[in-house]
Amino acid sequence: MPQVHRVSVTRLRPADSPRLAGIDAEHVRRLTETSDALPPILVHRATMRVIDGMHRLHAAVLRGRHDIEALYFDGSPDEAFRRAVQENIAHGLPLSLSDRKAAARRILTADPQISDRAVAACVGLSGKTVAALRRLSGAESAHLNTRIGADGRSYPLDGTRGRLLAVQLIAERPDAPLREIARDAGVSVGTAHTIRGRIRRGETPVPAGSPAAQELRASLTPSAPESAPALSCRAFPEVLRSLSRDPSLRSTEAGRQLLRWLHTQPVLTDDWHHRLDALPAHCTDSVAALARKCAEVWQQIAREVERPKGR
Repeated sequence: MPQVHRVSVTRLRPADSPRLAGIDAEHVRRLTETSDALPPILVHRATMRVIDGMHRLHAAVLRGRHDIEALYFDGSPDEAFRRAVQENIAHGLPLSLSDRKAAARRILTADPQISDRAVAACVGLSGKTVAALRRLSGAESAHLNTRIGADGRSYPLDGTRGRLLAVQLIAERPDAPLREIARDAGVSVGTAHTIRGRIRRGETPVPAGSPAAQELRASLTPSAPESAPALSCRAFPEVLRSLSRDPSLRSTEAGRQLLRWLHTQPVLTDDWHHRLDALPAHCTDSVAALARKCAEVWQQIAREVERPKGR
């Protein structure tokens, strides 16, 4: 429980306030007239600046008080400003949209490495709004490779490697907690949750067209020719191994069933001749009919999977 101190009003300095319009006289009057006990103000110990509670301080002075209850905050001036924004959003007289945007710009200028989400959570704006303010304010810096998230951890601006690692970890540990996956992959819990959700829905683990998707495809593409008709017998096992490494298949029951089906008995051109030597004459017609039917079905499957989506 934070310790409450009684502080002389003469020791306190004006707030480094996120309110562009300053003190609201009408709000001070309402506080002066209330009979309810007001909560302690928040003071930056190092500078004795009021972080939160300037309206309460003015009301106390108008009431003739010589001291006021206060809590101390220990941190840098920039941290004190962010705390002031958070406190003013959480209670009391709300900050205007202009106040919150100005606060976001100031935070981005002071700490360009902080993430859009972290700023958004602090000032009560959307991440997209903060990103736009960052571009307009020039707070984007080309030499910065990481951002500091709302959890205080450092995340790379290009999250390709982390996302790919998360895909791999989810495939290897499908039942692992998301926080564990996020920690080991160096991504946010939200990113890990999104990747797992996409895999479970049978979608690509990362959005198509993203750098992570391109690198994922490259890592899973075998050296064999891409088109099915040109697939050589030697490349066949590598194609199966490549499919078996694909987390989109490994992480769903339907995908695992498909892999088991594909592995059941692949027939290659160089291993079936000796098996036919043991085929009795009276069975040839039946085996030939089965082979033709299987070939027909596999041709249908090939045409279906090669058909462009949405047609």
